[in-house]
Amino acid sequence: MTHSAASTLSPEEIRRRLREGEEIALLDLREEGPFAAGHPLFAVNLPLGRIEERIAGLIPRRDAPIVLYDDGEGRVARALPVLATLGYSQVAVLEGGLAGWRQSGGEIFIDVNVPSKAFGELVEHVRHTPSIPARALHDRIARGDDLVILDARRFSEYNVMSIPGGRSVPGGELALRVRDIAPSADTTVVVNCAGRTRSIIGAQSLINAGIPNPVVALRNGTIGWTLEGLALDRGATRRAGDVTRDNAALARQNAAALAERTGVRVIGADTLAALLADPARTLYRLDVRTPEEYERGHLAGFRSAPGGQLVQATDEWIGVRHGTIVLTDDDGVRARMTGHWLRQLGWREVYVLDGWSDLPRESGPEPVLLAASPPEVEMIAPSDLAALRDEAWVIDLATSPEFRRGHIPGARFAIRTGLADHPAMETVREIVLTSPDGLAARLAAPELARQGRHVRVLGGGTRAWQQAGLGLETGLDPATALFGADDVYKRPYEGTDNAAAAMQAYLDWEFGLVAQLERDGTHGFTVLE
Repeated sequence: MTHSAASTLSPEEIRRRLREGEEIALLDLREEGPFAAGHPLFAVNLPLGRIEERIAGLIPRRDAPIVLYDDGEGRVARALPVLATLGYSQVAVLEGGLAGWRQSGGEIFIDVNVPSKAFGELVEHVRHTPSIPARALHDRIARGDDLVILDARRFSEYNVMSIPGGRSVPGGELALRVRDIAPSADTTVVVNCAGRTRSIIGAQSLINAGIPNPVVALRNGTIGWTLEGLALDRGATRRAGDVTRDNAALARQNAAALAERTGVRVIGADTLAALLADPARTLYRLDVRTPEEYERGHLAGFRSAPGGQLVQATDEWIGVRHGTIVLTDDDGVRARMTGHWLRQLGWREVYVLDGWSDLPRESGPEPVLLAASPPEVEMIAPSDLAALRDEAWVIDLATSPEFRRGHIPGARFAIRTGLADHPAMETVREIVLTSPDGLAARLAAPELARQGRHVRVLGGGTRAWQQAGLGLETGLDPATALFGADDVYKRPYEGTDNAAAAMQAYLDWEFGLVAQLERDGTHGFTVLE
């Protein structure tokens, strides 16, 4: 199938649909590294080799309008038959690809999760969200001032590096838990993240929620702290405690008022059923509580999307711009607080589901969503692979960060797209594919087998190898890797080995996002005043 098998949409038509609130999914088929180097504001990154793994979650409706593009690499032509096989029927191609978007005057954005980051800058611009420089906070800590530092990132990020004395309170938890953390109205509440967005949104969440305390964002987060030459904590584990009944009730009252002001609608099971039955609507059902709470018990059909991360990285859960969003929690606070931000982010239909009593529940981790059953392939057990590793190539389809953290000794890092045609594969006939849980390997195996190679998949993936007591290697050796590690963009605000110049450049980029939004003109953001 070629480009001619699908209709094309002009950049101007796509911008019209975005401005007018029509459903549309604009998918960038490149790896995350090239995607982060430049893309339209509402493009969603879905690499060609990950389509089968991710598309069912991003685009649950098979006849949702989809537009594909690449930057001339030929990925669109390869994606069209994949999507057709999976049952996606309304697929078009961006006229001229990324170059056509640029030539038409479309704005190009760098980095990832850009809508949320640009929105955060707009919030600060409009609301003048108060902030404190790193050195001033350091001095206040040294004086023993009455303050608490709340880290709005995921716990895993906080645990890597954090502001000394700070505790982990992910952004979606702030309004629910802050009154118990800082019961005195005289206590200053400082919200931080690694850069700017979650600090700004977290601090403004507490201001919007009407807490009586002074609230400030840590200006430029842990990046600003590091650029000041100040030391960060490593491995901290401080978290918020339990929520008392009176404070939970007050948080509910204020969250309900914010939801109403911003147009979030509260619904019950009957309305949810009607939304699910609407064939022209792409519906996302998201549980905004913590992952631990989700695993203990959740509504069937709802995905885990912790509220702070959902606001920070909406495009990681929702692939169709202007789709319909239903949020839920079990406290009456977190879904409403998350919803009031999503409405400001331009999502026109945002609902909060109240009352779980008549709905089926499940427990355990979020199930893997696949658009089709994975293919039947020949499997190999970890013990058998250990006995024949000298006779076969072990190829690992983990992401490059996962590969670096641990892989089967001697395994070669690879990206699925282009693997079958890689020059190094010309003489290889015995292959064992693996990936963290084995799913990506299973999906990729038929492509290699069709070329006459003997391909097996490690049952249970690299996790099963490790669970069998077999050792792993760490690192990624460019000499044995089949591809460069451009599958994941290296964030300047994550990890502990970032260069000062890269961190400063990232901050400078964020400062310019409001001007880019004005030039782009498709965002539909509104900031509560």
